[in-house]
Amino acid sequence: MYIIIVGGGKVGYYLSQALLSEGHEVLVLEKDPAKCGAICDQLGSVVVRGDGCEARTLTEVGTERADMFIAATNEDEDNLVSCQVARHKFKVPRTIARINNPKNEELFKKLGVDVTVSSTNLILEHIEKEVPTHPLMHLLTLKGGALEIVEVKIPPTSSKVGKPMKDIVLPPNSVVCLIIGKWGARVPTDDTRLEADSQLVAVTSPEAEAALRAALTE
Repeated sequence: MYIIIVGGGKVGYYLSQALLSEGHEVLVLEKDPAKCGAICDQLGSVVVRGDGCEARTLTEVGTERADMFIAATNEDEDNLVSCQVARHKFKVPRTIARINNPKNEELFKKLGVDVTVSSTNLILEHIEKEVPTHPLMHLLTLKGGALEIVEVKIPPTSSKVGKPMKDIVLPPNSVVCLIIGKWGARVPTDDTRLEADSQLVAVTSPEAEAALRAALTE
């Protein structure tokens, strides 16, 4: 695949290094001449000095033939703009954006960025796995942000403990796909009863997350 990476900082550098080792054609766009020089010294002529937000620069590096476009700068605004230009002007089929402020994630998804990566949220989710403090955890985003796969842990205090699935009223666009308990994993039926500390894997929309959490944990 031909992959363009905007941003030659640590994230862009190590990402391009890994992708090159897998045999991909990689080009890094970086505005800082010092970073360009460092990447060239370490990885060869895979870097071009330029602004990944400018259509002229993207035209010069052949963005129209790119299979994937990754915006990995430390500026959310630049990452959003460059992904928008790549998607709408050059029809790149897959765009990925690094997000520094988790509050911007919903905006990026609404504006059509295929995949968003928030280091803050990733760290928080790893913390929650070790020290569970939140009953709902994101696992995967689907269909450009329209749906999400989440994991919900049923606390012992939930009024839903012991009730069958047929009595649980889920919000629209939500479905429980798998229940994991001490007995293993199973696809739930209408008669499957919820147990304390069991984990439910569900598909839902971002707008229905709070309602889904309430329906299962309160």
